[in-house]
Amino acid sequence: MGGFIPLGDASRPLRRFAVATLAIIVLNAYVFFKELAYGDRFVWVWSVVPYRIVHGYSWVTIITSMFMHAGWMHIIGNMIYLWAFGREIEDAMGTGRFIFFYLAGGVVAMMCQILGDPFARVPCLGASGAIAAVMGAFLITYPRDRIKTVVFFLIFVRITFIPAALLIGFWFLMQILNFGSVAKVHTGGVAYLAHIGGFLFGVVTARFLVRPGRSAAYIRN
Repeated sequence: MGGFIPLGDASRPLRRFAVATLAIIVLNAYVFFKELAYGDRFVWVWSVVPYRIVHGYSWVTIITSMFMHAGWMHIIGNMIYLWAFGREIEDAMGTGRFIFFYLAGGVVAMMCQILGDPFARVPCLGASGAIAAVMGAFLITYPRDRIKTVVFFLIFVRITFIPAALLIGFWFLMQILNFGSVAKVHTGGVAYLAHIGGFLFGVVTARFLVRPGRSAAYIRN
């Protein structure tokens, strides 16, 4: 009935176009159309199934699954969040480091999900874990930046500016509160453990990958 949609950082201009972020979005869209074209068979082959992973099969799916989605709302929501937060982190890290960080965050997130329920046989897929890593990095790098956000509740809709620490902090709190309730891999649902693992990976590693001086540059009131 209510929620928020982040549109982007309103506190700093980008120094260069976010090539990697756009390329990741295009790749996700391409894979999603492949899913629509080839159906459940495609999803089963390229998604992570924890039971297969712990038995030593289909390890490549830990990578391929992070470019797949369960439906239109899933991919649209994920790509909005990636566009809102990924551009600034790519700018802060540089394109090469950002690509490495994004992929590593997705792998760590998926491994957390697998370890949380290693014998699940339901496919796990989505970019949420990698994007959670990006959000964790953003929280550490630009906590005071204002995020242009669409806030809605029932018929009430408003565009406002919310501090990154508040917006991302609230998002992470919801992942913690929801973990263990509807996030059961055996029955499907949201992979909250992947979100939590990816986010913590971003928080821990961002300081090592962000280029010196970027976290304090270009602040605008």
